[in-house]
Amino acid sequence: MADDDFDVVIIGGGPGGYVAAIRAAQLGLKAACVEKRGALGGTCLNVGCIPSKALLQSSHKFAEARQDFAQHGIRVGGLDLDLAAMMGRKDKVVAGLTKGIELLFKKNKVAYVVGSGRVAAPGQVVVACEGAERSLSAKSIVIATGSDVTPLPGVAIDERRVVSSTGALSLPAVPKQLVVIGAGVIGLELGSVWRRLGAQVTVVEYLDRVLPPFDGEVSKHTRRVLERQGMIFKLSAKVSKVTAGKSGVTVTVEPAAGGAAEDIPADVVLVAIGRRPYTEGLGLEALGVAMTERGFIRIDETFRTSVPGIYAIGDVVGGAMLAHKAEDEGVAIAEILAGQHGHVNYEAIPSVVYTWPEVAQVGKTEEELKAAGIAYKVGKFPFTANSRARANDDTDGFVKILADAATDRILGAHIVGPEAGDLIAELVLAMEFSAAAEDVARTCHAHPALGEAIKEAALAVDGRAIHA
Repeated sequence: MADDDFDVVIIGGGPGGYVAAIRAAQLGLKAACVEKRGALGGTCLNVGCIPSKALLQSSHKFAEARQDFAQHGIRVGGLDLDLAAMMGRKDKVVAGLTKGIELLFKKNKVAYVVGSGRVAAPGQVVVACEGAERSLSAKSIVIATGSDVTPLPGVAIDERRVVSSTGALSLPAVPKQLVVIGAGVIGLELGSVWRRLGAQVTVVEYLDRVLPPFDGEVSKHTRRVLERQGMIFKLSAKVSKVTAGKSGVTVTVEPAAGGAAEDIPADVVLVAIGRRPYTEGLGLEALGVAMTERGFIRIDETFRTSVPGIYAIGDVVGGAMLAHKAEDEGVAIAEILAGQHGHVNYEAIPSVVYTWPEVAQVGKTEEELKAAGIAYKVGKFPFTANSRARANDDTDGFVKILADAATDRILGAHIVGPEAGDLIAELVLAMEFSAAAEDVARTCHAHPALGEAIKEAALAVDGRAIHA
């Protein structure tokens, strides 16, 4: 096989693309990954999941030192914020991980092609790099180009005063007033970072709740906790205008149902109303690749597009726009192309919000079960009754398990609380194996540990929690 002839060429080096390339190589396929950013890891690693978590961790430590250390008997004097150092640490984390993926490519003999790729024809990818073009041939092509920021009509993002999530990760100073448009995951996480560091944060949301896809009870509790932390929420409200002036930005907000407008002054405005598929410059339209009305690539259950030999995974195909969902699809498509039976269980994909307390869920919400007419039982347990949470002084939140009323099979699980993003994994695994709440309830959990709250919630499904 010639140097530019491959079994599979993947366009996009994000979580879906780079994982697909590595898994394909593990399975004996000659694989190439085309990435135009010049750094692997996609939005997630470079300007999304990883830098935001680095800042969330740093800002959480700063807030703890300022507000919570005293009650642990730790006196801190002269506490100072070195924002440049905090940003430097974030950048170092990102750089280390991107270089790590390059090393994984070398280890697994994946060809890393830096440049902008387009599908010239089935079986042919043309890469524009450094003023020249390179043509790659492939038995199969996988589109894994991810997503981009959804713009707000009439609002120009300059990444200085009106920023997307990208700009919000690199502000040169803590704004006195930050307005966040959108109360989804990105808005609440980045709003939390800057609130902890001293900004007054106002979150404007068109719907009547925060975290709209999450369980209603979880949404309400999360809002109350964040309000106690100082966030201001304006729900059922729409932004009609964003006006940049010499001294700042003015956000004009109106009730979604109609009414008097209100002007909110800000130093920085973060537009965080979601993400949209990124297909620009791929040449898919000319090839006749079928798309949805919202611009996602249409695929079948084996990730095939409407054009033979072209596949797609990750954010660009819709569904849960999450890095770990894209990774699982990357593994599945590689296994399918290698003649195996790759599969993703979309009923067991967790979602996590890395505020503090964290928020995590998997499976169905109560609202979804009611709408589907499914009879279910609820088991809840508060972290205030968990020994480790009390010892840690992290008692906000609860675990909620939803189980089928007839079979006891776990249909959904929801956690607001410390380390919720890690705790949810037990319940994801339980759902993957079609476990009943009784199975989790009879599993021995270490004491004292936060995970005991999961056991107790499972016991509560049957009305027999021990510690509540």
